[in-house]
Amino acid sequence: MWMLVLFDLPVLEPEERKEATKFRNYLLDCGFKMVQFSVYTRLLSGKDSAIKHTKQIEQHLPENGKVEIICITDKQYENIISFDSSKKTAKKSTIEQPLLF
Repeated sequence: MWMLVLFDLPVLEPEERKEATKFRNYLLDCGFKMVQFSVYTRLLSGKDSAIKHTKQIEQHLPENGKVEIICITDKQYENIISFDSSKKTAKKSTIEQPLLF
């Protein structure tokens, strides 16, 4: 299961920028990878892990702004089509999933 954290945080004032940076750094510290500046993803082991991470993120929410969490299956995530403007080609997302045995 993949967890996507999407957010739109105010960054006009220095304190707002500090809060947004603190939140992004928290996500990175928790093992999330940045997909776009305000979109982060992480591979989770299942629904229990998703619930745990959702509660942890809730405890670290910035005072202002909007944060949304979406959980999708591995199959749904592998169907993402990604466009990279520097290459001008569509690339299907490929995921390296670790083998346990």
